Amino acid sequence: MRLHLCAVGRLRAGPERALVDDYLDRLGKTGRPLGLGPPEEHEVEDKRGGGMVAEGQLLARAVPAGAAICVLDERGRQMTSPEFAEVLAGWRDAGRQDAAFVIGGADGIDPALRSRADLAISFGRMVWPHMLVRVMLAEQLYRAATILAGSPYHRV
Repeated sequence: MRLHLCAVGRLRAGPERALVDDYLDRLGKTGRPLGLGPPEEHEVEDKRGGGMVAEGQLLARAVPAGAAICVLDERGRQMTSPEFAEVLAGWRDAGRQDAAFVIGGADGIDPALRSRADLAISFGRMVWPHMLVRVMLAEQLYRAATILAGSPYHRV
């Protein structure tokens, strides 16, 4: 199952970019034998200032047809890392070809796109900067792969 990180905004060179690249590289290596990956990033920018609706349309175009959709939303479900790994394994085992993880802009995710989601998750009730959410998502995807592989990376 191919993994897609679909996000509003460009992550420029810097510590966050380095961390995302590192975790996605690790995910690519660990996930391949498990049928997860390769991970791809899709960055969109609303250059016309259309707000949440325009960003939602750009994000929707970045999501592959038929993909399982997971939106990152502060009102979403809080999960443990093993629960998240189970969700990924379930989608993969059900024959889903793609899974898209959607990070909206400053105003959140357009309700029209959110309503299409198979899952909404939250990394806590606090609001996080979008570039840090992307780092945390990349790490959790890598962690999920290590959990499914039985690696000692995730300790309970």
